[in-house]
Amino acid sequence: MSITWTLWLFFVPLLYSFYRAFLQPAYISWAFHTRRLLRAYPWQVFEEPESGIGKIPGATAGDVWLSFPNPDRPGEMLALILKVHIRSLWWRRRLGRGYNTEKTAQAREVWFAGDPRFAAVIAVPGPRRLHVVHQRPTDKRGFADPTGASPAALDRARRAGVRLPDTQSVT
Repeated sequence: MSITWTLWLFFVPLLYSFYRAFLQPAYISWAFHTRRLLRAYPWQVFEEPESGIGKIPGATAGDVWLSFPNPDRPGEMLALILKVHIRSLWWRRRLGRGYNTEKTAQAREVWFAGDPRFAAVIAVPGPRRLHVVHQRPTDKRGFADPTGASPAALDRARRAGVRLPDTQSVT
């Protein structure tokens, strides 16, 4: 028997290693962005936040969304849309559907760290199932819309890594 069987034995792990090597930089940048958001904003707990699928401005028919209070205007609710992505799959199965109460109960309590006008980290108690959600940029350059935010909120968002336009252009 020749030694070539060992090549076939290690071929699959070698392919998987190359695959992971190309994905790892994206995971590392996501982890650092999550860390910056968690350093700038404390966790808040929301029991059964309002959620749904579609039917709000900016959401397509299959987009799941969660509503959180505006930090500057507590009576106003702002929706964060979870676009279709592999990391949002767990959340999409548990929010807005209501037909499977067992799965929906897993996301009854949502931990939230961030500003719903810019970006946030959502999780279930533990924290588990961390997911970073960004408010859709209104600018083609990818800048968040700073309209209506206080200077302190803008400064905190910049520290959290949110891309905002220059302070000279914001008036």
